[in-house]
Amino acid sequence: MDHVKSSEELFKEIDKIVREKSIDYFEAVIYYCEKNKLEVEVAAALIKQNPTLKAKIQLEAEDLNMIKKTTRLPV
Repeated sequence: MDHVKSSEELFKEIDKIVREKSIDYFEAVIYYCEKNKLEVEVAAALIKQNPTLKAKIQLEAEDLNMIKKTTRLPV
């Protein structure tokens, strides 16, 4: 895997890792950063630019009680 150039590329790589390794998005980001020698802060900046990836990580963090749960409308 090469270094990412955009938040969309990062999302595609992280999503691929989640599917292949059956791990959470949060873990996949850490795995990607370690594998590619990418600073977590750099990945965080890219994640902030991608609403889909940001939302998936936020949901996981809420489920793990790492952050306060946000109110959601029923679907």
